[in-house]
Amino acid sequence: MNQPSTLGQKIPTGTRLVSYECPSCGHHESAVFYEVRNVPVHSCLMMPSYQEAVDFPCGDVVLGFCPNCGFVTNVEFDAKNSDYSPIYEDQQSFSPTFNSFAYKLATRLIEKYDLRNKKIVEIGCSKGDFLLLMCELGNNYGVGIDPSAIVGRVESEAADRVMFIQDYYSEKYSEHTGEFICCRHTLEHIHQTAELVRTVRRSVGDRLDTVIFFEIPDMGRVLTEQAFEDIYYEHCSYFTPGSLARLFRQEGFEVLNVYLDYGDQYLMIEARPVATPSTKIHPAEESVEQLVKDVELFASKIGDKLGYWKQHLETMKADGRKVAVWGSGSKCVAFLTTLGTKDLIDWVVDINPHRHGRFIPGVGQEIRSPESLKDYQPDEVIVMNAIYCNEIQKMLDDMGVTTKVVAI
Repeated sequence: MNQPSTLGQKIPTGTRLVSYECPSCGHHESAVFYEVRNVPVHSCLMMPSYQEAVDFPCGDVVLGFCPNCGFVTNVEFDAKNSDYSPIYEDQQSFSPTFNSFAYKLATRLIEKYDLRNKKIVEIGCSKGDFLLLMCELGNNYGVGIDPSAIVGRVESEAADRVMFIQDYYSEKYSEHTGEFICCRHTLEHIHQTAELVRTVRRSVGDRLDTVIFFEIPDMGRVLTEQAFEDIYYEHCSYFTPGSLARLFRQEGFEVLNVYLDYGDQYLMIEARPVATPSTKIHPAEESVEQLVKDVELFASKIGDKLGYWKQHLETMKADGRKVAVWGSGSKCVAFLTTLGTKDLIDWVVDINPHRHGRFIPGVGQEIRSPESLKDYQPDEVIVMNAIYCNEIQKMLDDMGVTTKVVAI
């Protein structure tokens, strides 16, 4: 039941209002539209044993929609559960598909903003793949800040021009700025979103020619496609083009571009700091009213999608057909724990060799190499991200594994 609100026309039907301060705009209430209980608080901390995996701490995902700015957040998120250390394994650069995307992105940014012989700072650099690539292609110098960084993990000719700081980004690193500041797939892990963007703005100061680039998952696709596999605990913050652009303008930036890429899964924003508030609206921004409709669509259809996949896995198990999941990361964890069907999958593979022999938190499945499918011979391989289907099909063909490939 909806409750009275000062913004009644922007409250999605079928939601419940809770008192909650929006981390992006400060609005005082949120409309809850999706709940998943008892899920692992991390999905990329690989466990050394089955028991440690199944005993992994759990929390709740309760998504709330801000009727003022359109931001979506987990209103039950507890930042105390955040633990990004060197064993946090989210590196994607073992995929040719992903590497091709990263190369094209780096090349485009270098060309567009003349990033040659410049200083580049990356907030949340993970193992440093993209930062090193930017420094290689543009002969740049770099600073990467991330608690999960591992110096020397990625071999690069630019290694001597890049400094890694194994820590969380904060005000104490504000002296590290340059001509380009990027932050890829990190903001969605940050609960206090406005605070992070504000810290970046303060670090830039009056250097108004600095380019800011952020990349995050697009919540618009999650809502319209009911992509529940992209909703998990450590992703506490969810943006669409409109809500992201509104945040950047609010914190003292002009939005130069906002767009989707990588099969429309990734949301990108390019911005510059400004001395006076910007009112420039980008054509890609949707209104809060449109987001209300998207939230209502998600809420009305998510039950059917969850039911379909649960029934599919149960039928495959009952018929004695073997199913393997390709991709052991966050999507896999969300897929199995949201459905409550982790016992229906016996085989999980991943292209990342640093995951092999480890166990998935909250699920307990051992992660195996793709080559293990030659012995397992599955009847079906469920791919956690459709953009990798061609790459995976080629690997299966090369290994002589004949199976049905299905993308979630």
